[in-house]
Amino acid sequence: MILVDTSVLSLAFRRRAIAGPEPPLVRIFRRLVEEDQRLAVPGIVLQELLSGVRTENEFARLQETMEGFPLVLATRENHVTAAKISNACRRAGISASAVDCLIAAIAVASRSQLLTGDEDFAHMAPLCNLRLHRDEGLTTARS
Repeated sequence: MILVDTSVLSLAFRRRAIAGPEPPLVRIFRRLVEEDQRLAVPGIVLQELLSGVRTENEFARLQETMEGFPLVLATRENHVTAAKISNACRRAGISASAVDCLIAAIAVASRSQLLTGDEDFAHMAPLCNLRLHRDEGLTTARS
């Protein structure tokens, strides 16, 4: 399974004011969807994504779009693991948000890869056995 991070979804669903080629991360995400790959979204990612919406109409549209993706909810153990990841990052001098640590913990526990454009995960990955999705053309967030 591949978990999809907020950075990917917000880029994929953002209205683009400038015409031009689609960002590589969005092309990868769209290809995975078209290939019917097993994709899911951590619950906290859904919350982050919906929290950045300006209007009720946009909120409803995005919420409906996201219904097509299975949701992976955090367990008590995921939260404990996220705290351990946070502590390991701090000891290593890596700044990692509580949300990112939770996303990493969910990905590790579910034995999933994480598709992300957030470089913080690449720094965190060696400390917690996080597997980042690798794809040709993806130039961000590799472990």
